Amino acid sequence: MITPATPRELGYYFPAEFARHEATWLSWPHKEASWPGKIHSIYPAYVEFIKELTLSEKVCINVNDEAMKTFAVKHLQDANIDMDRVNFYFHPTNDAWCRDHGPAFLINPSAEQKKVIVDWDYNAWGNKYPPYDLDDVIPTSIAKHYDIPVFYPGIIMEGGSVEFNGEGTILTSTACLLNPNRNPHLNQDQVEKYLMDYYGAAQILWIDEGIIGDDTDGHIDDTVRFVNSDTVITVIEEDKHDENFELLQDNLQQLKRMRLINGKQLNIVELPMPECITYEEQRLPASYANFYISNKSVIVPTFRCSRDEKALNIIQSCFSGRKVVGIDSTDLIWGLGSFHCLSQQEPAV
Repeated sequence: MITPATPRELGYYFPAEFARHEATWLSWPHKEASWPGKIHSIYPAYVEFIKELTLSEKVCINVNDEAMKTFAVKHLQDANIDMDRVNFYFHPTNDAWCRDHGPAFLINPSAEQKKVIVDWDYNAWGNKYPPYDLDDVIPTSIAKHYDIPVFYPGIIMEGGSVEFNGEGTILTSTACLLNPNRNPHLNQDQVEKYLMDYYGAAQILWIDEGIIGDDTDGHIDDTVRFVNSDTVITVIEEDKHDENFELLQDNLQQLKRMRLINGKQLNIVELPMPECITYEEQRLPASYANFYISNKSVIVPTFRCSRDEKALNIIQSCFSGRKVVGIDSTDLIWGLGSFHCLSQQEPAV
């Protein structure tokens, strides 16, 4: 029996987010239960996010039907967004978290077919928020639109759980990817093989923990982010009495021990956590690390907090070629995610 070649064997890889984009993919927010009692309040920040994206790349938005498209268009037009930079696709979704249910675009610039999609299985973070059947097929729907090949690893994987340097290294967390609510039949070595085979990587680096309040069981995009091939930003908690303090210190110590494929240590930039944000007695997973890197800017969630400016300045120091833009995410974070969770880049090739 001939085993179909994996993307890695065919020379495909998942580029770093800071590599050039063709577009950013979004799924228009519509699930009231994700922002109970206040979904209406998230649209100003969401639209501001889209407006900033359109300044340097196309924006592709999944919508359920004509009514949702009309609703979205009105919001975008009211914000004077250049609608020539926005494309809508009738790909119905259950929820808005396109980082996790959206397509993983891989590229091979020297191949005849330069771009492919990997469609991982999706179970809404361990079957926490059914139904998720519509979200699960989004990557294949987009591949059909583009008429490009799709690879099916057959295991649960979410885009927010993995971070890439574009040169063969993936960062992830044991709290999420080894959680029995994802792939209980796989051990760490087996998970690593899937990641390398289907993201085109050569090395997996693991931290242990995510932040308190994160319902994804510890996605890496709230804790550690690559800003170039050998530098990461990692969040730390400055208050020793905060429940995030020790677990983020543990992550920091793990990062200090890591070595890249070439043997180099990581350059580590420490980023403060925002002050604790609670809503209806629930701690929310607010983190400045949930930024999104577009072609010309870095869009950072802010939280009406005294640490906002310091965080923006630290992130700006890491991106000399891009403008850091803070957008108030205080209402968005009630949905337990922010700009990175809501978006998925399509690389240029």
